[in-house]
Amino acid sequence: MLLVLAGLGLFVTALDAYVVVTLLPAMFADVGLTIDRFEQATPIVTGFLGGYVVAMPLLGAYSDIRGRAPVYAFCMLIFAAGSAITATAGLWSFAGLPWLVMGRFLQGLGGGGLVPLSLALAADLYRNERRVLALGSVAAMQEAGSVFGPLYGATLAAAATSLGGWRFVFWLNLPLAALCAGGLLLGSRKQSRLDASAATSLDWVGAALLGLGLGLLVLALYPDDPTTRATSGLLIPVGTLSVAVLALYGWRQSRRLEPLIPHRLLHSRAFIGATSANLLIGVALMVALVDVPLLGRLVFKLDQLGSGLLLSHFLIGVPAGAVLGGLLGTRIGARATSIVGMALAAAAFVQMAGWQSNELTLYVGPLRVADIALSACGLGFGIVIAPLAAKVLELTRAEHHGLASSLVVLSRTMGMLVGLAGLTAYGLYRFHQILGTPQLTDPDVRARVDHLERLVAAAFLQEYREIFAVAAGLCLVAALVAAITIGGTSRVRTAATGGNPQVSA
Repeated sequence: MLLVLAGLGLFVTALDAYVVVTLLPAMFADVGLTIDRFEQATPIVTGFLGGYVVAMPLLGAYSDIRGRAPVYAFCMLIFAAGSAITATAGLWSFAGLPWLVMGRFLQGLGGGGLVPLSLALAADLYRNERRVLALGSVAAMQEAGSVFGPLYGATLAAAATSLGGWRFVFWLNLPLAALCAGGLLLGSRKQSRLDASAATSLDWVGAALLGLGLGLLVLALYPDDPTTRATSGLLIPVGTLSVAVLALYGWRQSRRLEPLIPHRLLHSRAFIGATSANLLIGVALMVALVDVPLLGRLVFKLDQLGSGLLLSHFLIGVPAGAVLGGLLGTRIGARATSIVGMALAAAAFVQMAGWQSNELTLYVGPLRVADIALSACGLGFGIVIAPLAAKVLELTRAEHHGLASSLVVLSRTMGMLVGLAGLTAYGLYRFHQILGTPQLTDPDVRARVDHLERLVAAAFLQEYREIFAVAAGLCLVAALVAAITIGGTSRVRTAATGGNPQVSA
């Protein structure tokens, strides 16, 4: 029941992570943005993920000291405050895009803490083979939110037009957050396994430096003018500052006896491999989440709901894959399961890199070819979630489960941020390169407009095909990293006295 309650909160925050996919056009207009300056809306998405990045180094480790349930409730409070700020964006002259980004950042700050906390709960409550399946179930709850997020936002906003449209979606988060937080606090009162660990200390300064350094990296990657360059004008100055802050964190990490991240984790080949694979997976994952609905709108000429339905085929595969990955991980091990998942995602991206403008008219029996590819891609991503998380948790003691879970999710989130900022900027830059300056010599105005629309659609299609090919390569590299660094099938046994997992390959 505790895991279900934690999963429900995770589901709510995951809904909001992806709800903007279909709400962005309406949010654009209310904060004074236009579709021709789409890159200005990037912080609406990266603001949420940026909150994930800044919070995770601190909240996961803090829950090891303070206890899971109180920190979970605190995260829900921050998430609710961010939802209220987001819902009021555009209502006043001062509540423009920065106000909206701040609300999304706070939502991510609270929601980001829930992911490692829920994974740590699963690790606290379950042992041995049951742990991998529990981790897969938690991941499935989160990814189920991603499945319903785009459709949930579009449907609820349309049904609640008189109540504020897209704003009502965010106002609804307040009672949902209160319900989840209150339920977990009450349910965990007699669960001694979730109590704080008096033996654990937290390097607050180290956590702040790591969060600040990663936050600056997100800012440095923001694509400010992709029409003229594929990187941000802030890349060098802010990127240099980010490197300096992260170097300061590294210096502090090396000198402390009890650093934020235990030394033995950083010396573990399996830990480095799992986090590196997660980073690459995050980059490729963001390609699918952002580019598939845009491809539907700009090339396949689908409406807002239609583009959300197209993406849903990918999103449905992810939670199904998360459960399947939990089952496979208990039988064939983390390494083999991870390789299978990434190979499947890579194969799907290769097929997507060959899509044509009439792709949605191609069928295999009753199923569209595009839908099969998207479902297979999502299934591959889902399969790797539980095995990689379980591998990292196997390497840590119970009192560090919160920190270990944070590092797992942090690496994937950083990959998503790099993917959104870097590949989206590259994609927009390539679009302008491919399109160039179209020559419109036809005297008929309607014919010239139609010709321009065809050129724009062709440029977008070529751009997305290139990005899908890059994503396929990243998935293959992630599979290679897992094959080299992660050990074979491992068994986890519980010590007779301490209750901490001990691992033998």
